[in-house]
Amino acid sequence: MLILTLLPIFGNTFVSAIRGKMNVLCKINSIWTIFFKMVALRLIPCLDVANGRVVKGVNFVNLRDSGDPVELACKYSDEGADELVFLDIRASVENRRTLIDLVSRTAKSVKIPFTVGGGIDSIPSINDLLRAGADKVSLNSSAVKNPDLISKSSEQFGAQCIVIAIDARRKLNKVNEWDVYVKGGRENTRLDVLNWAKKVEQLGAGEILLTSMDGDGTQNGYDLLLTESVANAVNIPVIASGGAGCLNDIYDVFQTGKASAALLASLLHDKKLTINEIKTFLLDKQLLIRPNE
Repeated sequence: MLILTLLPIFGNTFVSAIRGKMNVLCKINSIWTIFFKMVALRLIPCLDVANGRVVKGVNFVNLRDSGDPVELACKYSDEGADELVFLDIRASVENRRTLIDLVSRTAKSVKIPFTVGGGIDSIPSINDLLRAGADKVSLNSSAVKNPDLISKSSEQFGAQCIVIAIDARRKLNKVNEWDVYVKGGRENTRLDVLNWAKKVEQLGAGEILLTSMDGDGTQNGYDLLLTESVANAVNIPVIASGGAGCLNDIYDVFQTGKASAALLASLLHDKKLTINEIKTFLLDKQLLIRPNE
């Protein structure tokens, strides 16, 4: 109970306090590894943005409009989400940077930490986004193209700021092997997911955002084998993404998949469940979840 009592203070308050003070934290990567193991499991709404609107599809295609990104960010923040992920899913494809002004407006409007990704391919672009108000940046295509970006950004800004997004699709006729995809799921790199996960950790990533392309938007449950395999392969937090459709799916990805956080999109955007309903269920299951204040 003491831990649960301290989590609202030691969790979001801690992260909020370090916003804009990245230089102080550049050399605490080992402390970060210890810290994440102490905090509660997290529920993280995901805002996939294209052309200034939140969108959601199935298996990375057939996108539909789900609302205004800033309005939804505020809604989920007020409802008790632990963090947010804001991804410009067209940025890498269209070779343009994530919109700084949208990041800035979102950061000024929410009370919780958030990660931003999409088209981030250099140290200056990372710096711009952190200065605009993002707490972390997510690298995907650029990290595969230039792995040195992981180590250089981790060294300059701290591992706690660097999230590596891995879009995984199961290999044909393989049960426990997955390929890494980039460019919004359009290009197969032929990299093995487990090997890539280990490498990004070695290069200094502080966290992995792992999306099952097979489960994305289906609401048929997370890929538990994929999530557990990656979680067992690395010693940094793994955020599970792709497939949440009911309360038991979220419980399973924490218990069986060994995820540190669950990314939620369609389930929330379609108003099938609320953050409060999910937290109540997981707390009843005796999971270490930060209760709503």
